[in-house]
Amino acid sequence: MLDEQREYFEYYLPWLQLTKVASDEVEFLQMTNRHMGTKDSLNLVIWYQNEIAGMISFNHFDHLRASADIGYWLGKKFQGRGIVTRAVKCIANLGFEDYGLNRVIIQAAVDNEASNAVAKRAGFILEGTLRQNELLDDGFHDENLYSLLREDLQ
Repeated sequence: MLDEQREYFEYYLPWLQLTKVASDEVEFLQMTNRHMGTKDSLNLVIWYQNEIAGMISFNHFDHLRASADIGYWLGKKFQGRGIVTRAVKCIANLGFEDYGLNRVIIQAAVDNEASNAVAKRAGFILEGTLRQNELLDDGFHDENLYSLLREDLQ
């Protein structure tokens, strides 16, 4: 799916430029399995009506702070249905309940309207803007930092 929509996704997913052939994907899957085993990250496929629609992940667990950051992408034909918002709420709950997290973070480029909207719809609180925190093809971009705390759900 990503290969079919490469131009659409590459701007906000710069790692996609490193995934060009099947062996790159195999290497990614092996890495995600290792990271899951060492509790460094958790990568999940988003299924919608028996089709792969995208992915969502805890990109990194910070065990000392009991926090993790979420990343996600969704194929164009699945967008506008609330799928990622529901997935974000579910993975946040998974983090709080099964991984003992206190804080879940989403960082989104300021101009990435879709990701900012997902964070807001999922109940995340905008904490601030990190200046020039994300490197994209055309240079550094400011990022909004959102968080959801365990206590926010009570």
